[in-house]
Amino acid sequence: MKKVALGCTGLSINPLVFGTLPLGPLQAALSPDEGGRLIRYALERGVNLLDTAELYQTYPHIRAALKGFTGEVFIASKTHANTAQVARGHVERALVELGVERLDIVHLHGARVADPFVERPEVIEALLAMKEEGKIAHVGLSSHFVSAMLKSVQHPEIEVVHPLINRTGMGIIDGTQEEMAAAIAACAAAGKGVYAMKALAGGNLISTARESLRFVLGLTGVHGIALGMLSKAEIDGNLALFQEGRAEETLWNTLEGRRRKLTIMEAFCKGCGACVPACTNNALAMVDGKAKVDDETCILCGYCGAACPEFMIRVV
Repeated sequence: MKKVALGCTGLSINPLVFGTLPLGPLQAALSPDEGGRLIRYALERGVNLLDTAELYQTYPHIRAALKGFTGEVFIASKTHANTAQVARGHVERALVELGVERLDIVHLHGARVADPFVERPEVIEALLAMKEEGKIAHVGLSSHFVSAMLKSVQHPEIEVVHPLINRTGMGIIDGTQEEMAAAIAACAAAGKGVYAMKALAGGNLISTARESLRFVLGLTGVHGIALGMLSKAEIDGNLALFQEGRAEETLWNTLEGRRRKLTIMEAFCKGCGACVPACTNNALAMVDGKAKVDDETCILCGYCGAACPEFMIRVV
């Protein structure tokens, strides 16, 4: 199984990173046992980095997957905390719920924080303190901002970055796909591990998944991609693509032709309404302060996903 060095962390990872967000209650709402079986299937086939977060509520799924597993596995989590105290609570809860003594990576999860070094310095300090205590192996930064990625280059304490990048640039807040790609290359040149998020733009690029994944895998400095996977077929197809560059036509025609629907992650919807005027088919409306979709009217164009400032609308 081909592995790549995750920057200067000393970790060698399968480029296919298992993104656990879709397993949990915010999306597919699989039970811990159901989700755990999928994660375990991937682990047994060589996937060795799991991506989760305090917000995802998927620690029970990961714990179920790890029960009795003796192979190599690394866990990356994230804290969206605004204070040191809350960040510490997030990390300590993860350790307890996962049943581990140390997290391999913990990111400051600042999707919409332009400069975390100015806006959340105490959170970074808390993560570094917990690294000294042996609770975290490597401190990271996840962001949708080009500027945050560029700023991290000057901060060697950030060892891993988790940037948003896809071939259309959908979801990048302050720049283009080309600018984010340049920032990613700069991070990797500085020795940071880089694994990408939103390579399929939250589901909006599923119909061109092969092209979209190959695009991100081919970018300078990208060591891996976190992908949400909800079936064994997806895991098998992605492993073949990531490991061998092979994409079996029948399987991928099925994966790319899946019946999709628009999903609004209501737990995170802030009711800004930015998605409503972006809809070309009048399928969205604000109801009780939350965005709601009329599934019969929605044409799955994905324009609302691009307009959502929180990136909380997905075509899945």
